[in-house]
Amino acid sequence: MPILDTRIRHVLQHPGRFILTTLREFRANQGLLLAGAVAYYALLSIVPLLILMLIGLSHVIDPARLLDTLARYLEWLLPGQSRALVAELARFMEHPALGWVLLVTMIFFSSLAFTVLENAMSVIFIHRVAIRRRHFLVSAILPYCYILVLSVGLLVVTLVAGGLQTIGERHLEVLGHDWSLDRLSGTLLYLLGLAGEILLLTSIYLVMPVGRLSVRHALVGAVFACVLWEVSRHVLVWYFATLSQVGRVYGSLTTAIVVLLSLEIAATLLLFGAQVIAAVERSGADPAPQGFHT
Repeated sequence: MPILDTRIRHVLQHPGRFILTTLREFRANQGLLLAGAVAYYALLSIVPLLILMLIGLSHVIDPARLLDTLARYLEWLLPGQSRALVAELARFMEHPALGWVLLVTMIFFSSLAFTVLENAMSVIFIHRVAIRRRHFLVSAILPYCYILVLSVGLLVVTLVAGGLQTIGERHLEVLGHDWSLDRLSGTLLYLLGLAGEILLLTSIYLVMPVGRLSVRHALVGAVFACVLWEVSRHVLVWYFATLSQVGRVYGSLTTAIVVLLSLEIAATLLLFGAQVIAAVERSGADPAPQGFHT
């Protein structure tokens, strides 16, 4: 704990120097190239992953409620494109012709993003990998454990969001004035999504890198990445609504291009948050190892 406090104090004393050093390390580790790989495989994985989650959870909860929750919170990940994706999911759920070949294919593709993300994390946390490597069986099982955890998280969020929406339909009468609870419900739904986002990022930073990571370090990286993404997604919504001409350029490919761009930015911020954690771990300690150069 004293070492942790010393490192955080060292970062807070020199924030500008810390950010510049982190940016240089991220560039040396080819962060944008890694983010591109993560985004590409995330694009391949997102639909099979969501289908598997919907098929599994539809046995315990109404699929319409699940799709409603996905539509709300996928907007956080894919600004302006969640409706198109949810519409495709709903169309599949209406006629779920699921054979063994298709099931195995979806299970395989749904895990690709986690595998690539783990490899990208190993580059950023190279000082950990050089000391300790993860057993290949753990790396093989980890993506499917994460899919299971995400399914449970989606179930919990759906149930909680349903309760909050019920609260929003009620009215409170105080001193003869009728007050709607819709705004309170909306605020609580937003805070629920924000808390879920921070919790998800923290779990990624705790599980994906090799070795044991401090919860406080993981939380610092998660909050940092979450704040940057909140700013970025609002900028993306404004850009696509006002300035973007992507529809004229790409035509029918617009949805895929916009989704890939959103995933690219999200993956960049996710990996940069990991780079922040790695920099905090090395701050005030021995000099950082050199990154990869081309």
